[in-house]
Amino acid sequence: MQRSSTYYEMSYGLNIEMHKQAEIVKRLNGICAQVLPYLSQEHQQQVLGAIERAKQVTPPEMNSIIRQQLQAHQLSQLQGLALPMTPLPLGLTPPTLPAVSSSGGLFSLSSILASQAHLAKEEKSARDAPDNHRDEDGDKSD
Repeated sequence: MQRSSTYYEMSYGLNIEMHKQAEIVKRLNGICAQVLPYLSQEHQQQVLGAIERAKQVTPPEMNSIIRQQLQAHQLSQLQGLALPMTPLPLGLTPPTLPAVSSSGGLFSLSSILASQAHLAKEEKSARDAPDNHRDEDGDKSD
């Protein structure tokens, strides 16, 4: 009974996540449709090509893209730390991201995106740190 309840909760969560993703896609399509006429003819063709390509991305390709972006993001963060990079001892390999299966893909994808959003917020708050404090009206308080 408990296992059945757990599956129901997971199914419900996945359904909600899929609806969220569908809403995001719908809104982004609307934004693209509104902006497209303001682009030059050349850029319009590029955007339309990119949109068509995005519609054809498969889950394995998506996993690969996410993995590359996360690795690039992590590398850029490590390079910004100015700490010396020491090689791993022989026999040890760097940690890798687990493969995302198509059934659990949305959960993994959403957790990856949530972690990226959290990192972006941390970076933004670090950039806006002490000298950019604002009061409740949005004005700088100096």
